[in-house]
Amino acid sequence: MSDAARLLVELGAVVLALGVMGRFAARIGLSPIPLYLLAGLAFGSGGLAPLDAPEEFIEAGADVGVVLLLLVLGLEYTADELVTNLRRQAPVGVLDLLLNGLPGAAFALLAGWGPTAALALAGVTAISSSGIVSKVLTDLGRLGNRETPAVLGVLVLEDLAMAAYLPILTALVAASGGATAVASIAVSLGVLVLVLVVALQHGHVVSRAIGTGSDEVLLLSVVGLALLVAGGAEAVHVSAAVGAFLLGIALSGELVARLRPLLGPLRDLFAAVFFVFAGLSIEPGDLPAVLLPALGLAAAGILTKIATGWVAGRRAGVGPAGRLRAGAVLVPRGEFSIIIAGLVGSAVAPEFGALVAAYVLVLAVLGPLAPRITDPLARRLAVRAAERAAQQRRAGT
Repeated sequence: MSDAARLLVELGAVVLALGVMGRFAARIGLSPIPLYLLAGLAFGSGGLAPLDAPEEFIEAGADVGVVLLLLVLGLEYTADELVTNLRRQAPVGVLDLLLNGLPGAAFALLAGWGPTAALALAGVTAISSSGIVSKVLTDLGRLGNRETPAVLGVLVLEDLAMAAYLPILTALVAASGGATAVASIAVSLGVLVLVLVVALQHGHVVSRAIGTGSDEVLLLSVVGLALLVAGGAEAVHVSAAVGAFLLGIALSGELVARLRPLLGPLRDLFAAVFFVFAGLSIEPGDLPAVLLPALGLAAAGILTKIATGWVAGRRAGVGPAGRLRAGAVLVPRGEFSIIIAGLVGSAVAPEFGALVAAYVLVLAVLGPLAPRITDPLARRLAVRAAERAAQQRRAGT
């Protein structure tokens, strides 16, 4: 068999297997992310069926997957919404990042990995998976619940924080010294502020410029522009993911409604390749050594996210049951954690990638289950709250 034929057969088999895994995950009500990671482990070096396909080819597909993931995420928000949420929910957002980032930072420092690794692992443990959370809310029919706006507010602030965090982390990892790091961070944040200002003031101009023509022309124009912006952002150490996210924010109006159904299938395909590549980059033999730390971080992450949801729900005037539901639905970690691991690689610690993979595997599985597990307790809290309210009404009369 020729090399070209072997490449097509192997890639076809992988994509077909991912389709089967996605269907199975949907049937049992789980996110497909952990299954995609497991597929990468199985197809990688030391796995059950190592691929001969060129790693550069799959890595390029994974890079496109990151760009499309963040582009579509950016389309969910307008620049005005981000600014409004930042003003309204800033205290909860700061608490969320500090509370959930602390376990990761503390572990990295105790392990002797250094401050850059601490910053990277803090990001891994701090940020919920917007994709998994939104799917769980939809599947459970909770989009209309009173606590859902508080949950979405936390997610928006996390996404905005990532837009500032990723350039800083990229600059620190790439810099060779203190002065270089400071200069890289200054350039990165300057570009970030400039793009946000353009999105706020002139986003409608960008939308009009590319919003004409057929769906085919629109798709080609937006994907091409996203790759150009992502590449330019990467060149100045802002991170391709952030560039794509900011472009999504800049697009607005009817254009967004046209883009979502066009980009959805393309995003899902390349996002699956992205998670597979993340698994390919991990040696399965490295996982047992990091399993206990990953489980410990996952347990801490569950508790800190529940605390975050509780505070966010209380600030929004939601009762105890809704506060618990808000915290439980925020538990999953996913795409951002893997993106951070991809940016950092083994530059900060040899075990970093394996630890993040194990951590995401655990919480991407437990995350969709957490709301169902906590539902009985939420119902009891709702009953108690109703009883207390009734007692107060009787006492008042």
